[in-house]
Amino acid sequence: MTSSLQIRRATSGDSGEAAQTLGLAFADYPFTRHTVDSRDHRDRVRSLQRLFLTEIGLRCGNVWVSDDLAAVAVWTTPSSVGLDAAFGAIADQVVDLYGDRAEIAARADAATACLRPTDPVWFLATVGVAPASQGRGLGRAVLEPGLQAAKDEGCAAYLETSSPSNVAFYQRLGFAVTGSVSLPDDGPTVWAMLRAAR
Repeated sequence: MTSSLQIRRATSGDSGEAAQTLGLAFADYPFTRHTVDSRDHRDRVRSLQRLFLTEIGLRCGNVWVSDDLAAVAVWTTPSSVGLDAAFGAIADQVVDLYGDRAEIAARADAATACLRPTDPVWFLATVGVAPASQGRGLGRAVLEPGLQAAKDEGCAAYLETSSPSNVAFYQRLGFAVTGSVSLPDDGPTVWAMLRAAR
């Protein structure tokens, strides 16, 4: 990691480039490959990420970015206000972007619901590092503010991942696997991971 690396709160002006970073990071991710239409797949993934970043993360949650916007982390928290309304407002757009995989995406969401904790948690909604910038420590760095804030509030942090290599990465950050599910429709495995309140 370079000594000049700065992590800061995201602003609305960051949304285009930050969504591009997330779109690149998730273009070939197992969950998005399973749930997002293959036609114009990369554009759809980028649009989904931008929608989520602007309408959920920036409005209701917490978003941190690296100063070069090569890394982005989006959290929702127990104090996030208006999440249900925000999700409701974008639901039709999300379904349109899922395209011919919309029903598969709905079944995937239903299958993972049983994994989620009932206690209040900081939920890592999405995190990504642009492929060209991976290996610089940006993933860990952009996660640290959220992990520290959860710790300061006495809250656990929770996430889901469909990448086996991500499981090991998150374990190094103190997360433990709390469950897993194989998605229907020949989908990938999703692991639920929790970092206990400390």
